[in-house]
Amino acid sequence: MYSEGVSFMHTPFFSKEHIMALKDYLKKQILSVLFYPMLFMGICWIVFIVDQLFSLQLFNYGVLPRTIKGLRGIIFSPFLHANLEHILSNSLPILILGALLFYFYKRIARQAVIWIWLISGLWLWIGGRNSEDHPTLHAGASILIYGLATFLFFSGVFRRNLRLMIVSALVVFLYGSIMWGVLPLKSDMSWEGHLSGALAGVLVAYSYRREGPQKRRYTWEDEQDEDDTEDAYWKNSAPQTEPDPPQLQGFKDRTDLF
Repeated sequence: MYSEGVSFMHTPFFSKEHIMALKDYLKKQILSVLFYPMLFMGICWIVFIVDQLFSLQLFNYGVLPRTIKGLRGIIFSPFLHANLEHILSNSLPILILGALLFYFYKRIARQAVIWIWLISGLWLWIGGRNSEDHPTLHAGASILIYGLATFLFFSGVFRRNLRLMIVSALVVFLYGSIMWGVLPLKSDMSWEGHLSGALAGVLVAYSYRREGPQKRRYTWEDEQDEDDTEDAYWKNSAPQTEPDPPQLQGFKDRTDLF
């Protein structure tokens, strides 16, 4: 809307420099959030393709519970996948959950992943299915998927932070159904690995509950604390009444004289 004969100066809300700076900022944010999840899945895909091309049988480097040889699987098993369907089903969840982790818990994300990785792998090595008659190898990135899912969910719950609890709800909405995978419903599925990952995620979330983002404290809460402190001060500072002298106590007790 304008009037004839009146000129206006139009200044764009975002200048070209602002737009370029915003693009650079978004690129850095996306790169920082997706770098480690994409790096991990990139390694998984390289390992899978090389294994398929040269028939290296790398799946044998998975976790073989309660054997010395199987200990190496604690480190290597998340990189290994049995077939194309296996690695495809794990790729997108790793990227999504990993991005959520590195965005909302950036300061503790790497430590959380390392602990989930090692604890879940060790528990799987201790309690996973395996016997001399039926040797059972466990491998796949799903052990980390379950760990990340429970870590994200319970971290929001433990911190009682509204924004993080929304992330918890989002995780339930996206991947709540995967929790059926912790039950022994399919013989060809490592439900022990899923259960180990899920429990490790809960443990790590509880251990790091006081680190990283916390529940916001608002100014009126601080004011309430100050009011409580002042009330306590004046209560403690109130003058103390001295007891009556012994010679007056008898008169006070004998009210019938007055």
